[in-house]
Amino acid sequence: MAIQPAPKTTRWLRRGVLLLTTLVILLAAFVLWRPASALTTIATAALRLRGIESRYVQLGPYRIHYFTGGAGEPLVLVHGLGGRALDFAPMMPALARNHRVFALDLLGYDGSDRPDVNYSVTLETGILRQFLDAQGLPRVDLAGWSMGGWIALQFTSQSPDRVRRLVLLDSAGLMFTPTFDLHLMAPHTMTDIRELEKLLTPHPGRVPAFILRDFLRQKRTEDWMIERTAANMITGREVMDGKLANVTMPVLIVWGRQDVLTPLAVGEALHREMPQSTLVVLDDCGHLAPIECHDRVLAEMQRFLADKPPLPAGHRENN
Repeated sequence: MAIQPAPKTTRWLRRGVLLLTTLVILLAAFVLWRPASALTTIATAALRLRGIESRYVQLGPYRIHYFTGGAGEPLVLVHGLGGRALDFAPMMPALARNHRVFALDLLGYDGSDRPDVNYSVTLETGILRQFLDAQGLPRVDLAGWSMGGWIALQFTSQSPDRVRRLVLLDSAGLMFTPTFDLHLMAPHTMTDIRELEKLLTPHPGRVPAFILRDFLRQKRTEDWMIERTAANMITGREVMDGKLANVTMPVLIVWGRQDVLTPLAVGEALHREMPQSTLVVLDDCGHLAPIECHDRVLAEMQRFLADKPPLPAGHRENN
């Protein structure tokens, strides 16, 4: 004869199932209503489970958010225009196996303060310098992606003794003529978002529309800041052409062959200006190579940072 649960036990089971069902419904509603925020929460929690902590530091009047974890030589990751520290989430846990990793949200981005300032590359370079000082990091391995590469280049050219090895990922920083409308960097419509997708990846259309709509909602709050940054960039006052003589440490340049935003010609020019550098070109990757092709980018970075002596200068294809 089957044993029936006691009425009290049955009531608790029903309440537990109801509570669980309610939580699932609420979570699903949150994901559909604010998918970008939900993905941020999930990514941050996943990093936490793998030993990467979310922290804040006060740099003068500004509160800066960053992620950190791991042990070993310090490695600092700098994101690009319109990006954030979480852009490096696919690579951070693996890099933290052999490094003390730091990934900061630059001033104005994601969890950091957003004051009324000019948001120039020079200003953000100063934020990077203050961040390293606040963390007690006299010398680091430094990696920058897109505008983050420009910031890394400016910092390294000014303070070469503070950078052991430099990694540039589809980096900005040299003068070139864009083939796109700069207003797309601060998208205002879904059409803008779709056009921006085409600049960022050779595989547009993979992101569902409801996520892109929420992304657009978030980006509207950053439009004024990104427009100020772009206005500073196009003056040409901060470009690094002819200013890289001090960058003599080992340099790894990784580029997506299909990058439209900062074309491969920029990577090749950086390689010429830093003859000790190694240029690695990734096929079927665009400006989002550190996300879409993160396994290959990660492998190149790990090899470069670990090799003793450093990798020889050269130009390689990675298919």
